Amino acid sequence: MSIQENNQLLRFTTAGSVDDGKSTLIGRLLYDSKSIFEDQIEQVKASSEKKGFDYVDLSLLTDGLKSEREQGITIDVAYRYFATPRRKFIIADTPGHIQYTRNMVTGASTANLAIILVDARKGLLEQTYRHSFIASLLKIPHLVVCVNKMDLVDYSEDVYNQIVADYEAFSSKLDIKDVQFVPISALKGDNVVERSKNMPWYEGSTLLYHLEHVHIASDSNHIDCRFPVQMVIRPHTLEHQDFRGYAGRIDGGIFKPGDEVKVLPSGFTSRIKSIELNGQAIDEAFSPMSVTMTLEDEIDISRGDMIVRPNNQPEVTQDLEVMVCWMNQQALQARTKMILKHTTKECQAMIKEIQYKVDVNTLHRIEGVSQIGMNDIARISIRTAQPIFKDSYRRNRQTGSIILIDPNTNETVGAGMII
Repeated sequence: MSIQENNQLLRFTTAGSVDDGKSTLIGRLLYDSKSIFEDQIEQVKASSEKKGFDYVDLSLLTDGLKSEREQGITIDVAYRYFATPRRKFIIADTPGHIQYTRNMVTGASTANLAIILVDARKGLLEQTYRHSFIASLLKIPHLVVCVNKMDLVDYSEDVYNQIVADYEAFSSKLDIKDVQFVPISALKGDNVVERSKNMPWYEGSTLLYHLEHVHIASDSNHIDCRFPVQMVIRPHTLEHQDFRGYAGRIDGGIFKPGDEVKVLPSGFTSRIKSIELNGQAIDEAFSPMSVTMTLEDEIDISRGDMIVRPNNQPEVTQDLEVMVCWMNQQALQARTKMILKHTTKECQAMIKEIQYKVDVNTLHRIEGVSQIGMNDIARISIRTAQPIFKDSYRRNRQTGSIILIDPNTNETVGAGMII
């Protein structure tokens, strides 16, 4: 299996303001790519007729929860799956409301690509800036700005060009390397799966074509070898009594049998004896494969340890600088004790200091804050009880991220990116 073949799954997230047409767009992608069962289509057609629509309301395909339909909003993160002959897709559909910033962080944390929807009639809104900033903060490598509802502005090239110019001026301040623009009508299907006859002036690709062909093989870090140990496998059978395997997911780099490796925190070195995937020996393993590794030497290794290369190691530290998105209704204050989870390691931690909060609309820092509330994004300092093997989030999204857990309730209360 090559790295290229392993990347045939594209994870993407959708974000936009309320009523920008996210549900309709996802419904259109599912419908036009023929990823829906006949009975689902019939049900949606019947519901659309009952509502008095003279068209099929594709947003009903994604708004599965009854409470959402009654309120007319989409809540929480909903994951949708569909496939074309070229790729498989997982969509994280996140709410547009300001109070659900934490949901977008959850949905976008593993995404290769983000779709930001902009209503052609309204242009850029506060939520556009907020979602773009979060996409930049989460280091999502690819961004597609879909200018939706083009049918309501007579498919105007001037309206589209103005929105593109406005967005480019704003996004130049963000850390996003690949931004594409597509003028669409999710309701009518223009430029979603099929090319639009109404916009001959647009010469780019359709949204689905872009999703199928965007290059994601180089998004993972294939340089820094990182293998956090999740479990030590010791079968208690006579034929396998000497077997000692280390199972986990590779979070960076490429490992091969014969490679010299170092185990953290002990510092012992050895060589890889074998790598197995689903019980079969393989010649190389890379992110995000989950494998079992054996070493030539017997070393005391346990869950939370990390196998790396001797000449390429993460920083071992107990002091972290983190950008955190706070997800709990109870505000966070300095000197609070937490459980910190990093890769497969869990340990106690203390919030040392809240340095500043970020105004996600202006990108300005708000200094001198004593606490941060739900959906706030802030820079904090953390001291951990045990050493953490960290990379910066910019370098590796897996070994550069943490979650904070309330030790009293066991709730996940914060998600952080190591600076």
